[in-house]
Formats: sequence, structure tokens, C-alpha cells
Amino acid sequence: MVDIAVQSYTLRALDAPLPDLLDRVGAAGFDGVEFAYRVRESPIEAVLAALDRNDLAVASAHVPIESLEDDFEATVAFYEALGADTLVVPWLDPEHFESGAAVDAAAERLDALADRLAATDPSVRLAYHNHDQEFRSVDGAAAMERLLARTDDRLGFEIDVGWAQVGGADPATLIDRYADRITHVHAADVDVERGESVALGEGDVDLDAVTASARRADAAWLVYEHDDPVDPIDSIERGARALRRALA
Repeated sequence: MVDIAVQSYTLRALDAPLPDLLDRVGAAGFDGVEFAYRVRESPIEAVLAALDRNDLAVASAHVPIESLEDDFEATVAFYEALGADTLVVPWLDPEHFESGAAVDAAAERLDALADRLAATDPSVRLAYHNHDQEFRSVDGAAAMERLLARTDDRLGFEIDVGWAQVGGADPATLIDRYADRITHVHAADVDVERGESVALGEGDVDLDAVTASARRADAAWLVYEHDDPVDPIDSIERGARALRRALA
């Protein structure tokens, strides 16, 4: 069964405490939330209480690679206390995908963190989330392919289908190919020509194909995200409805 979550980055423009935003996520009909940077702005007790009263699971959390490398123990302990069993590195600068050597170096960093996390708490998994820079050609293949080939399968692949589409890849085909690395799928739509986020169903992503591939991959979560919605609450409400329809 695939559950649906929202990436809290979608709500970043709202000036409200995180527990209040979680109330809106629950009201919109999501099963869970994927945290981003704002999770540390509220007392953890208030966040946990909001999760509980809205019956929301923690699907995962986006954690900058620097937080894991510079303060590993405290960072992991914080997200363990929240109940996150998947920590996702959400971004590496484009320079990390400009050459084979750069990709290999990035792979080594991610592998080292995945190894350390597995040794510290085997129940918590590390994953990597793509944008479009990972799909530039390096030595005749997409940099993302090289990154996955050079990392251990303990590193998951949280595919962002919108950014993969912008990068020139077919998201459903990628999910099928890397099914054994994928537990979370970022369900985001894009206008490829403009390189901008749009509402699900209004861009170039084939949501039905993505959903079918996510099911074949036995993914646990479809995570809704819109990078810059005009009305964040309307966006998550529409996103939840679109994902429910796609999964029906």
C-alpha cells in the first residue's frame, strides 16, 4: 500500500508555527509529512503532539549533508526522537555532477554517511533526492546513473519526478529501473519548458504512469511537493485529492 505525505517545504511561505501547519496537513487528508528545515523552529514536544492529534506519520526528513557530516550524533538523535526512519540528503550543488571524478567524490561522501548510519541505527535509512543537475551527461550517461552505480544499495533514491522530467529523464522508467532503491517518490509536476513547478496534472509529468511504477516498486510513500505555490493551503489540498485519485 502506498501512503501519501506532503513535503513541508511546500508550506514554507506561511508564517505559522509548525504544529499549526501540521494541523492543516492533517485536515488536507495526508497520511504523513516529510520534514524540511523548519522542523527545528518549534519545541519537539509540540511537533509530536501535532503529529499525534492529526494521525500523521513521519514519512521522512530532508537533512542537509553538512548537518550529518558536521554533527552526526546530535542530528541523528533529533530525527530519531521525531520518529523519522528515512533521512534524505535533499541537495548537492551542480558542481558535484560536472565530471566523473566529482560524481565519484559525492558517492563516497554519501556512502560514508550511509555506512555510519547503518552502524549507528540500522532501522534508519539514508536516501538522496535529485533535482535536474543530476541528469547532465557525464562520460556518456546521466550523472545520477553513475552516482547510484557507485553507491551501496543502503543508500536509497528518493526520486523527484518533476525535476527528473526537467533533466530529460522519464520518471516512470527510472522508478522501474531503480525499484530496489526507491521507497519514497516525490510527486511533483513541472512545466519543463519554463522549468517551474505547477499543480499536479497541469504540467508534463504523467502522474498515472508514475503512480503505477511506484506501486510496482512497492514504494511506501508518494510525497507531494510544490516549490512555489501561490496559495500553499489550496496547493496541498489539491495535491492530496490528485494523489488519492491517482491511487484509486
